[in-house]
Amino acid sequence: MKQLTQREEQIMQILWKLRTAFVKEIIMEMGDPKPPYNTVSSIIRKLESEGIVAHEAFGKTHRYYPVLQKEDYKKSTIQRLVDDYFGGSPEQILSYFVKEEKLDAEEINNLLEQLKN
Repeated sequence: MKQLTQREEQIMQILWKLRTAFVKEIIMEMGDPKPPYNTVSSIIRKLESEGIVAHEAFGKTHRYYPVLQKEDYKKSTIQRLVDDYFGGSPEQILSYFVKEEKLDAEEINNLLEQLKN
């Protein structure tokens, strides 16, 4: 699966949240300084050409919606993270969080309970 650029991912996060949106609505959700309309529109059209988003036409205006589901992208991104930084080992990434993020016993026990279910 294609890895999104930072700006593409920002736009996708907004589309996943809103489910459908016009370019102006996407821009309103973005932080300041707001990017130019044409920039966001170009990125959306690129994402559409790659099959990641699609649109419904309302005259000359388009309302966009995600084709790529957030869960699918999250799964792919996490797998790439595990492969690229942890040698493909889920155990190594878990060990990293336990050691580096200093998870306490309660958090570890909560994780273990979730894994059992």
